[in-house]
Amino acid sequence: MTVVAPDVVERLRGWILGVLVLGLVGTEAELLLLAHYEDRLQLIPLLLIAAAIGTLAWTVKRRDTAGFRAFRTTMVLFVLAGFVGVALHFRGAAEFQLDLDPSIGRWDLVKKVMRVKDPPILAPGVMLQLGLMGLAYAYGNPGAAASEGGTKKERSG
Repeated sequence: MTVVAPDVVERLRGWILGVLVLGLVGTEAELLLLAHYEDRLQLIPLLLIAAAIGTLAWTVKRRDTAGFRAFRTTMVLFVLAGFVGVALHFRGAAEFQLDLDPSIGRWDLVKKVMRVKDPPILAPGVMLQLGLMGLAYAYGNPGAAASEGGTKKERSG
C-alpha cells in the first residue's frame, strides 16, 4: 500500500480549493448574467453557491467540525441539485418540443431534447461536479479530524 506524504495531500487540497472557488464564483457570475432567477426553482443554484461560499469561508477560517459538516451538507445538496437540475432542464425542453410537435414519439423527443441549446440539458451537471469537488476537498480534512478527535476525547474523559 502506498502512503502519500501529508504535505502532498495538503498541496492537492489547496489546488482543489482554488479550482473550487473559481468554479463557484464563475458559475454564480454566469447564472447571474444569464438572469437565472426568473422563478423560485432557478434561485436554488444561486442560493446553494452563496451557501457554499459562506460555509467554505467558515471552514478555511475556523477549521472546526461544525463548519466542515455544514460544508459537506452543502456539497451533498449540490450533487442533488445537479441531478434535479438536469431533470428540470429536460422537462422544460421536452415541453417546448411537444408544443412545437405534439405528435412526436418518445424516442424522437428524447433525441431532440438532448440536442437543444436552450435550456442546455447537461448544464446543471456543473453543480454535480462542484459538489463532488467540494466533497473531495473536505474529505479527511485534518482540521475537522483533529476537532472531531478532540470531541471524542472530551466525551470519554
